[in-house]
Amino acid sequence: MGSFDLARALKFLPGIILGLTVHEYCHALVAHMCGDSTSKDQGRVTLNPLKHIDPLGFIMLIFVGFGWAKPVQFNEQNLRNPRTDVIKIALAGPLSNAVIAMVLSVLFSLISSSVHNHLTPVMQILSEVFIYAIYINWGLFIFNLIPLPPLDGSHLLLSQFKRFPILYNGLYKYGSLLLFGLILITFLTRINVFPIWPVIQFFGKGFLSLVGYR
Repeated sequence: MGSFDLARALKFLPGIILGLTVHEYCHALVAHMCGDSTSKDQGRVTLNPLKHIDPLGFIMLIFVGFGWAKPVQFNEQNLRNPRTDVIKIALAGPLSNAVIAMVLSVLFSLISSSVHNHLTPVMQILSEVFIYAIYINWGLFIFNLIPLPPLDGSHLLLSQFKRFPILYNGLYKYGSLLLFGLILITFLTRINVFPIWPVIQFFGKGFLSLVGYR
């Protein structure tokens, strides 16, 4: 493992903080809109990063490349239409990251075209911050759709197995352990268990090209 690059990590920070904050805020907002006040009562319907960032998960994300935010809690019994509302709440976070990535791509393309051939050191740093933020948010979008607890994609999978209690409870109980085990295998063996980087590149480069960035 290489030495920790502080300058590079600082360029990651804006994208990570923005992505995690908006992700959890959207979970909380949609849960509140669907009839459950748990997230509202816990002060999670806010864009204040301090309400959403888990210190240990944040440090892990910076140093290891894998981390987490504080999960948004909700009471399924309070939802107006539990079966569909759970899916809405689950999708709200990843979709918000996709929207962030697309908006940042448009802004980055516009800024890049306006300073073409006049790239100062400050603009170079700003460009790197934009690129990192774009790819981080595509990463959050794609990674969170993996159908394993506690990732958001698990709600899409688990909702299909509620009629089979044994299977549902097994996935819910051991899904997190399976996810952690797969991540551990990735770090210990360097085997790419989650080959999502090509997908992130596809979305990142593809959308930047679509909005005119060359």
